[in-house]
Amino acid sequence: MKITLSQYAGFCDGVKRAYEMVAALDMEHVKRPVFILGTLVHNPSVNEKIEAKGIEKIEGEKFFAARSSEIGTIIITAHGTGPDVYAHAEKIGAEVVDATCPKVIKVQRLAKIYRKRGYRIVIVGDRGHKEVRGIDDWGGGGAVIISDENDLKSMKFDPEEKIAVLAQTTQNEDFFRSVGAYLKEKYSAVEILATTCHTTHERQIEIRKLAGENGAVLVIGSDTSANSKRLFEIAREINPRTYFVESADDIKNIDLAGMESVAVTAGASTPEWIIEEVVKCLAGDI
Repeated sequence: MKITLSQYAGFCDGVKRAYEMVAALDMEHVKRPVFILGTLVHNPSVNEKIEAKGIEKIEGEKFFAARSSEIGTIIITAHGTGPDVYAHAEKIGAEVVDATCPKVIKVQRLAKIYRKRGYRIVIVGDRGHKEVRGIDDWGGGGAVIISDENDLKSMKFDPEEKIAVLAQTTQNEDFFRSVGAYLKEKYSAVEILATTCHTTHERQIEIRKLAGENGAVLVIGSDTSANSKRLFEIAREINPRTYFVESADDIKNIDLAGMESVAVTAGASTPEWIIEEVVKCLAGDI
């Protein structure tokens, strides 16, 4: 069986940067105790390594505020957060390790800038996702979130309203373009700000090609990873024999008997060691 591994599989630059920042923390000299605002990335294996350093997870901004007296250092994850967290950290004297992906920071700043210019902010992304919430907060709150076609068709704006359309960095680019085209056709003052990251763009182009050229596709990722699930959805539309796995253990549940070729890709939060195990398992080495 021929195995083709995506050249873009695994950590993107933003996730790699975040992981290396946290992994390099000197726990003997950092202000303790150390907390992380949610999960660093959507991958249990990675997060176990973070917890092993003695870093405790706080679920959500409200818990951060409630546990202020306990916090020495707060880590902002690759997905980012809103401005209130930074202000609160300064107020209580907590140190901040900001691992927000630079591409996410760019979207946050655009939301802030366009809100100040009087635009209504529209975010094409997964409702409730941490990155989307943070972008909304930087834009002052109250953004319109478009997650699917139903959201899009139900949106109504004042014809004279200025609209700025941003994308969650891992959003499906085809859907983002369709949202922009739809709004431009209906409203006169629409700014489309292409904010999907370059790696996301390349992954999505490549997976379409691989899905069409191979008998089956494996997408490695966590079921809480938006970009991993997006790759799965794109590949599945082209190749019905597309499978979503979290680790090599999941392969035993997939029938690949007689398959001549398999393509393997992975989401931006999937570490190299898991990808290597999956490829070895497919090759029969483990």
